[in-house]
Amino acid sequence: MKTISLKTVKFHARVYVIFAMMLGVMAIVIFSAFEKKEEKEIAQNEPQGLPVEVARPVFEKITEWDEYTGRFEASNRVEVRARVSGYIDKVSFKDGQSVNKGDILFTIDQRPFKIALNQARASYGQAQARLTIAQDNYDRVQSLRESGAVSAEEYDSRKQALAGAKASLQLAQASVDDARLNLEFTNVKAPISGRISRDMVNEGNLIDGGSSNSTLLTTIVATSPIHFYFRGSESDYLKYSRLAKNGERGSSRSTANPVLLKLQDEEEYVHEAYMDFVDNEIDRSTGTIEGRATLENEDGLIEPGMFGKARLLGSAEHDAIMIPDEIIGTNQSVRFVYVLGEDKTVTTKNIELGPLHTNGLRIVRNGLSPEDLLITNNIQKIRPGVAVSPIQKSLTETEEALAVASAE
Repeated sequence: MKTISLKTVKFHARVYVIFAMMLGVMAIVIFSAFEKKEEKEIAQNEPQGLPVEVARPVFEKITEWDEYTGRFEASNRVEVRARVSGYIDKVSFKDGQSVNKGDILFTIDQRPFKIALNQARASYGQAQARLTIAQDNYDRVQSLRESGAVSAEEYDSRKQALAGAKASLQLAQASVDDARLNLEFTNVKAPISGRISRDMVNEGNLIDGGSSNSTLLTTIVATSPIHFYFRGSESDYLKYSRLAKNGERGSSRSTANPVLLKLQDEEEYVHEAYMDFVDNEIDRSTGTIEGRATLENEDGLIEPGMFGKARLLGSAEHDAIMIPDEIIGTNQSVRFVYVLGEDKTVTTKNIELGPLHTNGLRIVRNGLSPEDLLITNNIQKIRPGVAVSPIQKSLTETEEALAVASAE
């Protein structure tokens, strides 16, 4: 019988142990591979959430502005008419030019008025001579009356003659003043500074003057400053009145509240004006009240008759939630937005909207909190209850992306 040494037995035992360990490691590796493959297959079979961008609404202190449409009107407008009748002798302006107060615009034939002035002066001279004679006659009887050499009747007669001569002199002076004034009126002057219209009557035409039916010669409008008239509703008037009563905003009747204006071809409200008038009653036929803003218009860009839009201070400073119009949905009369739920599913929130703010965002009166996560893209592809993969961004980044998309 062959004898096996102890050394050989130990060697074989060590080999068996190593082999068993290798089999165990191989089993673990094979099991892990199957497990990962199974997890990968399960993950591939699970539906992936639609990737969406989410952002919190803008929450900050703002002052609201109300918008109105209105028309610009001249701060002063004059219809130029002559105060005397006659033939137009000269027109001293170019159609459409700027004129200053006191500039001569029209000259009426002065010859008849010079003659009338000379006649009035001659009559004044005669009245003055009669007054001198009456004064001398009165002085004579005045000294004789004390000695009794003149009767009381004669004295009274000469006294009355003196009084009549004085009155005649005053009447003659009035005639001179009237004739001089009529001669002055033959130079039709600009009553205000501004831009003049065309001449309605040319040289050589006979015009009527000095009455309500006087001939219209031209018009002048003052456009610096210029007025902007608009109308607000009764509810607007009540809102402003209550703000003023509570000390949150000054009354436009006593405070020059700021007003921002823009023209039809302008995107931004770039013209700064101020309130200076609110009418004294509500129009019964329209239920509105008229207001007026004044703009300096130093460059003369704005002309009377233009349409424009105005923004008027409509509230005191307050905290507000604001979102872009593009993410607001409509369900009949209800406005809503899509919001990310706690389990990364889509939910909706009904909201009450306010006006657009100056930053282009819509004010939300009710329905949202500053912590809500708004879904800002893929709005047409989602619905309530759908799982999504949110990517959080700021609303500023979202607004820039929307602006680029709309531009393209």
